[in-house]
Amino acid sequence: MPSSSLDLLGSGLFLGFDSSTQSLKATAVDDKLRVVASQCVNFDSELPQYGTRGGVLHREKEGSITAPCIMWVEALELLLGKLAAEKFPFHKVVALSGSGQQHGSVYWRKGAAQLLGDLDVAGDDDLAAQLRDRAFSTHDSPVWMDSSTTQQCRAIEEALGGAASVASLTGSRAYERFTGPQIRKLYETQPEVYGDTERISLVSSFMASIFLGRYASIDYSDAAGMNLMDLEKRCWSHAMLEATAPGLEQRLGPLAASHEVAGNIHPFFVRKYSFSSECLVVHWSGDNPCSLAGLALEHPGDIAISLGTSDTVFGVTRNPQPGLEGHVFPNPVDVMNSYMAMLCYKNGSLTREDMRDRYAGGSWQKFNLLLQQSPPLNEGKLVFFYKEPEILPPLPAGMQRYVVDGDSVSEVAGEFSPSEEVRGLVEGQFASMRAHAERIGLPMPPNRIIATGGASANQQLVQLMANVFACDVYQAQQTDSASAGAAIRAAQGWASHRQQRFVPLSELIHNTAAAPNDSAVFLKLVASAQSCDDGYERMAATRAKIEQQLLLARHSC
Repeated sequence: MPSSSLDLLGSGLFLGFDSSTQSLKATAVDDKLRVVASQCVNFDSELPQYGTRGGVLHREKEGSITAPCIMWVEALELLLGKLAAEKFPFHKVVALSGSGQQHGSVYWRKGAAQLLGDLDVAGDDDLAAQLRDRAFSTHDSPVWMDSSTTQQCRAIEEALGGAASVASLTGSRAYERFTGPQIRKLYETQPEVYGDTERISLVSSFMASIFLGRYASIDYSDAAGMNLMDLEKRCWSHAMLEATAPGLEQRLGPLAASHEVAGNIHPFFVRKYSFSSECLVVHWSGDNPCSLAGLALEHPGDIAISLGTSDTVFGVTRNPQPGLEGHVFPNPVDVMNSYMAMLCYKNGSLTREDMRDRYAGGSWQKFNLLLQQSPPLNEGKLVFFYKEPEILPPLPAGMQRYVVDGDSVSEVAGEFSPSEEVRGLVEGQFASMRAHAERIGLPMPPNRIIATGGASANQQLVQLMANVFACDVYQAQQTDSASAGAAIRAAQGWASHRQQRFVPLSELIHNTAAAPNDSAVFLKLVASAQSCDDGYERMAATRAKIEQQLLLARHSC
């Protein structure tokens, strides 16, 4: 029988994971949504045998960016070992879920399902040893940073009648990093690998499969980042499947709602880590959808900005308008009734870190001092810096500098001063976000911004964000909203399962959250806009015009 709505979560713990680009994180919350434990594994420093930089492998000859999927398995056991060393009470975990970097794909070899089901619960072999040589048709997992599939994107769009048709059907035009074009590239360039593949997982469903000991479904929200799902009908689009690769639907498996329970945890984890055999695995989702849950983003008019390896801007809408820029996904915590609109920038923290190393000797303190030394609006100086080919706007790697004087815009050949370079980059990043967010229908200025991601801990950055967007900026208790969001989604899935009905996120939070400043969903005011008239509104418009000119120049070449 369903329990009382006033006792949604009982007294257990909820464990959330985030398999991101550079690390694997875990966050545990209690029945009041208070964070009780957290831990992290950095791929580069703690698993150096894989030779990654920033969690990925740059294969210059092929022009691709991948990650070794077995590294994520080894990182999981390392992370669980760290929690065990801290005497984390795994036996109290009643449900777990997780987030994965979006778009990345894993290719299971024929027969891998049997391997997953037969994970050794009696011997001493770790997970990586059991799966390394037998489970995958390729160990190279294409990740979101890859931009080598332009040819495949154009072919898919042509087959569907153009980019606008693909966006209308799937929520996004065909993007190089999206899973569909990556699958088509694999089919075209490595047909033997595709032929030996019995299941294709996203990073999210891959990690869920490890915990289940069988293939996990891809959830609706993460599936929308593949260019394969019919956004309105929440099912695989046969037209998109046919434009991508033959026999694809059977390799993808069924879809699932984000809040649904996938099954019980595999006995391997019960034996090795003392999880309860009754621990539920709630379907995993993408890192950006999970961040929406971690920030308790419920109200249209609020937007979130995540400052991470990539920067993202997202908000909730009931009236999505898919177009040629940005993305629309089903809302992972209200999957049948609302949507998540999102912008994604590849060059986020990577370019800020490059500027820090170049002009501040690797010191964030010196970087912040440089940021303060130049005045707001930077006397019209704008810096465009793309360390990797950019997604929004779709421009190649490179750097350009401009000086804006009224209606006049002039490109500059030499460098600005160090302080002008730093402010020109960061102001320009936020101005671009403002311009594109308004274009996809998010309100400008917003009611408020909720900042997250590792760089949101930098007070100078969030103050500049408040100034550019002309609104207050709040920060979540947890800077890592993806793993916290995964823990909250585990709680939502467990409560829905227990209540035998869908439990909205708002009900979960309002009925179970502890004192506000003790909850994972507590939001703290960290910056208020300082008056700059309409200068940043003009800067955003100017930035958008320059971007358009660069795009036109590129396409005319």
